[in-house]
Amino acid sequence: MCNITKEQVYEAISTVIDPEVGFNLVEMGLIYDAIIEESCNIRVVMTLSTRGCPLHQMITQWVREAVERLEGVGVVEVDVVWEPAWNISMADDNVKAALGGGTAMW
Repeated sequence: MCNITKEQVYEAISTVIDPEVGFNLVEMGLIYDAIIEESCNIRVVMTLSTRGCPLHQMITQWVREAVERLEGVGVVEVDVVWEPAWNISMADDNVKAALGGGTAMW
């Protein structure tokens, strides 16, 4: 039985800041899901703000490392998906306000 919760995974990922915009990945709405198996293996499903993100590899590594810091975690896999495509409306209100409202597409 795994005692790690989805909230703990999201909290760990919230320590990862997108260096281009200065907000964490959770508040940007880039984390779509965290699937936790009974064995405590965790699969994070996420996206990036653009397909051509030059920090793609680094950001996914940072997410993996953040989740691996949780006590008792098994193997951590990070899947980057492009559907649904991210847009600013998926972000928290504070991010929308700072980056130009809820209508801009990235």
